[in-house]
This record gives sequence, structure tokens and C-alpha cells, in this order.
Amino acid sequence: MGKLTRRVLLGAGAAALAGAAYGVHTLRKRPGPAPLGFELTAEERARGVAFLKANPAIDAHAHPGQTFVRGASGLPPLLQVYSAKGSFERRTVSDMVEGGLAASSFAAVADFNVLDLSKEKGLVERRPFEDGEAWASYKIQIANLKKLASDGLVTVMSSPGEMDAVRASGRPGAIWTVEGADFLSGSSERLQEAYDDGVRSITLIHYRANEISEPMTAAGHDSALSAAGEAITREMNRLGMLIDLAHMPESAARRVLEITDKPVMFSHTHINSPEAQHPRFISADLARDVAATGGLIGAWPSGIGISDLAGYADRIFQLIDAVGIDHVCMGTDMDGNYKPVFDDYRRLPDLAGLLLKRGLGEPETAQFFGGNLLRVWGKV
Repeated sequence: MGKLTRRVLLGAGAAALAGAAYGVHTLRKRPGPAPLGFELTAEERARGVAFLKANPAIDAHAHPGQTFVRGASGLPPLLQVYSAKGSFERRTVSDMVEGGLAASSFAAVADFNVLDLSKEKGLVERRPFEDGEAWASYKIQIANLKKLASDGLVTVMSSPGEMDAVRASGRPGAIWTVEGADFLSGSSERLQEAYDDGVRSITLIHYRANEISEPMTAAGHDSALSAAGEAITREMNRLGMLIDLAHMPESAARRVLEITDKPVMFSHTHINSPEAQHPRFISADLARDVAATGGLIGAWPSGIGISDLAGYADRIFQLIDAVGIDHVCMGTDMDGNYKPVFDDYRRLPDLAGLLLKRGLGEPETAQFFGGNLLRVWGKV
């Protein structure tokens, strides 16, 4: 892998060097700013700042400050080194405030304890969970997230109707989510406790094959949705939890679309095309079918085929062209992304200014940054 930097390859290992990476996490040392790939005048950036003051921006998927590393156990050597660096929520929350982000997902990582790096495949399951380990890890992580609120760092946001109150608090809104449903061990009955903990969205699959399906990055597999997955889908609908299909293979995702009675989302992905293909991207047909449920595709600023913030803007416009402005939101995977071209919330006004400069109207820009997610969450 070479020298460990802030962008140490966690989901890729040496495979990232060959372009086969599936994920990355960041360490403490703040890098120089990611390249913009465009120029904004002072007036254009000021317009972005003013826009974000007037319109809430919400990140549909992120790991602000990497809270998930705190208290993690049973890790392999490389992840032990990574975890020992600790979390850095105060820095990321400060970036949120400076950049004008109103709220974000704060995602636990359900399978973190049992993952390891493969040079050929990226993040893979290293070992099975011990009895009760997945649930214990979830409870540790959710307690750590709640402490961010009790310490006054963030304001918990449990419903979309709380947006005005969150903004008035002067602290970023924190939406508790979990990446990977492994902690449920296939039991829909555990969802009630997660909901009572404040969890409002779950990414059903991450990098481990669980009781619901297999990850889309499992080479050669397009696995079905299990009976347990169907029950979990229906119970999440009943409770009003937003189903996140990121990392889910197409066959399983399509089965969720058949049985859900609420909109769903792919919180951080892009569309496969002749110009850009990756196992973490989805087909244009699947993206349109998600939109047909009323759901969302989260524009993902991963450095797969792009190298600067201008490339991320291109991806946003590509998604809008594919599924319509009503069905695109921002899903940065902040502090947990692979080669991120948007890696600092302080650059949010630059992104807003660029979208406006390139002709996206203010109402449509407001939809992308937060309006669509608030609307869909409200329907769920």
C-alpha cells in the first residue's frame, strides 16, 4: 500500500492502485484541498454561500468524523492501526458549520469488526461474527453517536419536520443511520429497538454477505433478496424507516422495489455507462425504477473516473438527466469515501456556486441539496 496518508486505502488496499478499489477511509492529517477543476469569481462563491443560508443542505450518507471506529474490537492488524487513530467528529462538524451544511446522516458501520482488505477484491468479510457480536457492536456505535448530541456537538434530527428547529439550534442536524443490516441478524423484530434508538435509515447490505443478500461488489454474484430481507423491508415500511439499497445487487434491489410501499434510495452511487463502469455503480434502468417509486439516487463524489469537484458536478447533471431533478440528492460518504473529490464540507459553497453557474436554477439546486431528501423522508 505504501505510506499511510489521510486517504489510507481501507476498502481497496493495493488494489486501488489498479483501479479496483471499492472504498476508502481517511486518517487525521488534513490534506490540502481537493482540486476544484473550475474557477469561481468572488461573487459566484458568495452566491453559493447565500444560497446555503437560505436553503438547507443535507448529506444523505456520511460518516462524519468516523465515529464507527471508537470501541471497535476484533479487528485485523491494519484496521487496528486505522482505528487507533481515533475519531475526529469536532473537526468535521466545524467544517459543516463553516460550509453551511444543515444536516447529515451519521452512519454506523454494522460489519466493520469483521472486515479486512483483499488486494484483489477490496473490502471483504474476514471472519464470521461471534454470537451477539454484531448487535453489541451496533449498540456501542449508536451510544457513541448519541453522545455527540448529549455533548452538544449536534442536534438529533428524527423527522424531516424538525429541519427548521435544527437550523435554529445553531448545530448541524444529525440523522442516525446504519450502513449494513448485519446487526439485525435477519430479524425484523429488532427494527423496533433500532427505531427507538433514533435510527431512521438502514443500508441493507455493506461489504459482508448477510441474512438479507450479498454485496454488489461480490464478483460474479447478483444475489436474490432472502425471505428475511422481505420481512425487514416490510417492517421498515411500517415503522417509517428509509430503506437504502446502496451496495445491494440488482436482483435483490429489484425485489425490494416490488414489495416496498414507500420510496427507497441508493444513497451513494452512480450510473454505469460506457465511459464509467464500476461494481459500485448501478444500471440506468435500475436508477429509473428507483425513481419510479418516488425514490432517490445519491450523487457520490468518489474518485472513480473523476478527479475534481467539477467532475462531481458532471455526475450530478448526469443523474439529473437520467432520472429527473426530483430524484437526485447529495450522498457524499464523507470521511468514508474512496479518493473523494469532495472531501471537506467547507467546499460546499463552491459546489453550490458551480451548479448555479452552470445553469441549474435555484429551485432545482435546492431540491438537490436537501429538498428532495426532506420530501422523500416525509413520504416514508
